[in-house]
Formats: sequence, structure tokens, C-alpha cells
Amino acid sequence: MLKDALYGGINAAVVTAMNADLSIDFDRMAAHCRWLLANGCSGLAVLGTTGEANSLGVSERIAVLEGLAERGIPAAKMLPGTGTTSMTDTVLLTRNADELGCRGALLLPPFYYKNPSDDGLLAYFNEVIQRVGGDIKLYLYNFPQQSAIPFSVDFIARLLGANPGKVKGIKDSSGDYANSLAYVEAFARDGFEVYAGDDSLLLSLLRKGSAGSITAASNVNCALGAEVYANWDGAKAAAAQEVLSATRKAVTAVPLIPALKTLVARNTGDLRWVNIRPPHLALTEAQTAALFSLFDASGIRLAKAA
Repeated sequence: MLKDALYGGINAAVVTAMNADLSIDFDRMAAHCRWLLANGCSGLAVLGTTGEANSLGVSERIAVLEGLAERGIPAAKMLPGTGTTSMTDTVLLTRNADELGCRGALLLPPFYYKNPSDDGLLAYFNEVIQRVGGDIKLYLYNFPQQSAIPFSVDFIARLLGANPGKVKGIKDSSGDYANSLAYVEAFARDGFEVYAGDDSLLLSLLRKGSAGSITAASNVNCALGAEVYANWDGAKAAAAQEVLSATRKAVTAVPLIPALKTLVARNTGDLRWVNIRPPHLALTEAQTAALFSLFDASGIRLAKAA
């Protein structure tokens, strides 16, 4: 396991609470963030894929960060997604995160234009880094199933060489163990933080030198993830990892984001949690029943929300 990582441990890709009119409910979202921090999370990856960030406008993203900070969520615990298809919006959001006190920001590639060259990607990130300035560290977000733009080892090496000390790590949501391992083997010895985006890979990657995880399922299974992280080099971790993997399988058996919101709704007793922006849709009754059956069969027991 990589020691002294900035976001080392279990980070939830936090779901965004919404009202019936699909505006953001900052109070309810802050309450969920507090629950996550009290139940195993070391950090909060707000405004990512799971947080429906690409269904939110720039002003809404800024309002989320500021609203959470105003409600007592430590900015230093937040790792906001600030990558957009627009260079200027990405710079604006990343600067805002820096000014609020976030230690890092998670950046997708500029994903609208497909098949960019590595030279083009490098020019984009170099420009963003130069314009952002400040103290904030940048983390790459590798999610080729959504962005269609993977980050290669060669590209990361060039980016690190061009921007020493600025790019701190990567979240790998490819679900490909070999890909994550390649990142660890190439860069972890120099302090580059590799985070699993798939809970089922947590233990195996920790034992190779990763820094932890940033996952959607951590909205509900973070206590298990924390147990794996705390015991990564001992015998106790394997049993916790088995249940952790089962929870991941359960929440991905139906559409993931509404599944997580449905589970949070059940745990809090607040059905407003199922509110979700199109094109995502709330789960059907059949999907909800299947989710609950699989999730409960995993053996997990959630701490009740306050």
C-alpha cells in the first residue's frame, strides 16, 4: 500500500441529493457526506459520474462545493470532479475548488472530441495546469467506457515530466486490473497515487502499492472498504473483501446511480433520495426488489443514518 497518500483510504463518489424539481438539496447531501465520513470514508469525491456532474451546470457545481463547505463539510476532505469538455470551464471549476481549500481535483479528459492524439491531450492538460496555478493537486480520471479516451502509461509519464509535482494520481474506473497494476508499477514508487474505481480490486491493488479506492458503491459499503484498507496486509482483509465484492456486484446488477440512491433512501427512510435527473431514471419496482435481494444477500449491515 502506498503510504501518506493525500486521499489515501476509501473515498466515496458521492451521490447528489435532489429535490422533486431536480434542484440540489444541499442539506440532505451534506448529511450524507457526514454519514460517509463517520462510517469509513477518508475522502469525498463529489461531482463525479455518480454525482451526476455532467447533468449539472457550472454554476450548480460551484454551488455544490460552496454549499457543502458552508454546512461544515471540510473542503480538505473533498476531491471534486472539475473536468469538463471546455478548457475554460475546467479551469474555472478547478480554481474554485482550490480557493475553497480542496487539496485536489479529479479531471476527466476533454471527452467530446474522440481519439485525440497524446500530443493534443498533453497540450490540453498543460494549458489547464498553467492557467489553474495555485496549490491544488490534480488527479486524472480514467473512465474509458464513458469518456472513450483512456490515459496510457506513456501519456502519464509525459504529463508528469512536463508538470513536476502537480499531477498527484489517478482514479482508474476501467475495471481492468492489469491497467491499474500498470499504473502502480510505473509510478507508485515515486508517490503517484493510484485509486481503484472498482471495489472488487481494492485488496489486490493495495497489496501491489495502490493508495485506496474512489468508488460509487462506497456510498453504501464504505465501512467494509475501510476494514479492507486497515487490514490490507493481514488475514482479516480477505473476508471483508469478499463481502465488499458482493456488494459491488449487487449495485451493478441494475442501473448503478439510481441503485445507490435507492439504497440511501432505504437507509435514511427518506424517499426523496430517489430523485434523479434524466436521462437517468428511478428504478422500477422489479429492479428495486432485485437490488435489495442481492445487496442484503451479500451479508452487509449498514449503520443507520442519523
